[in-house]
Amino acid sequence: MPDTPSRAATHGIHHITAIASSAAENLAFYTGVLGLRLVKRTVNFDDPHTYHLYYGDETGTPGTLLTFFPWDGVLTGRPGLGMVTAVAFAIPAAARDFWTRRLQAAGIAVSSAMRFEEEVIGFKDPHGLPIELVGSEEMPAGTPWSGSPVPPDCQVRGLHSATASVGSRRLSGTLLTELLGLRRLASEGRRTRYLLEGSGAGLRYDLIDPADAPEGVSGGGTVHHIAFRVTDAAEQLRRREMLVAAGLSVTPVIDRTYFKSIYFREAGGVLFELATDPPGFTVDESAADLGVGLMLPARYESMRAAIQRRLPPLPAPAGATNPAP
Repeated sequence: MPDTPSRAATHGIHHITAIASSAAENLAFYTGVLGLRLVKRTVNFDDPHTYHLYYGDETGTPGTLLTFFPWDGVLTGRPGLGMVTAVAFAIPAAARDFWTRRLQAAGIAVSSAMRFEEEVIGFKDPHGLPIELVGSEEMPAGTPWSGSPVPPDCQVRGLHSATASVGSRRLSGTLLTELLGLRRLASEGRRTRYLLEGSGAGLRYDLIDPADAPEGVSGGGTVHHIAFRVTDAAEQLRRREMLVAAGLSVTPVIDRTYFKSIYFREAGGVLFELATDPPGFTVDESAADLGVGLMLPARYESMRAAIQRRLPPLPAPAGATNPAP
């Protein structure tokens, strides 16, 4: 096994990308109910006739981002082995009752449980994606969205953690600790928590190996992949060399405009991405206008009219001051 570089190299979850069954319903829920900001309205770079919608804090800080490929009418999937099976956001501990009431008022069934001495509110989004809100006394330094329908002192403050369902916590955990620099923190029953030793949001990653769990089936309400943060392109290349030397099949570096990415699958089947923090979401629109316009990578600009005809119409996101073009 090659020498492990600094654990700080992968210093948190960058984003999590899931699949939705309706772009309009997805936008209404995540901006109108959860109160996240739509920080980028773009397309799937590998399928430009499908949106890629990014939700996060005021500026789209890495660690606050949940993104979606909304294929309208796609069949419902099944979270299971080989997938991230729950996405958890951090909320202020004092806001737990607020969120329970808010979700119930929206007709959403909620559950409550204790996990690693923190209270977890569980529910599903409109297309079945398991979402959790974790009340915490220590809040990540995300920037509350000024246009949110949720009061600033109750807002979601970034990702708290993700849970992945795998067949062997030992095999998956070895990659996390020996190649990505996570630290094994604690276990509860069939759940083991790993810690990314960075700062900000999204510093926890949980593995569970539920008995007799079915294989996951991709579709609406499932996670497509999870991305971890690397500081810059140079660190990403060093990390890629390590992964390849360990026998993993890793993509070349891919330019996603707002960050650069590499992809590979870990032993349990979960699709991992390592994404750079820079350059961020203001490379093609101002901070004030994030999420308002349809932003396309340069190679698709000549196809803009055809792409817009194929994409389903979307209303202006909650809190937007300008209509979407």
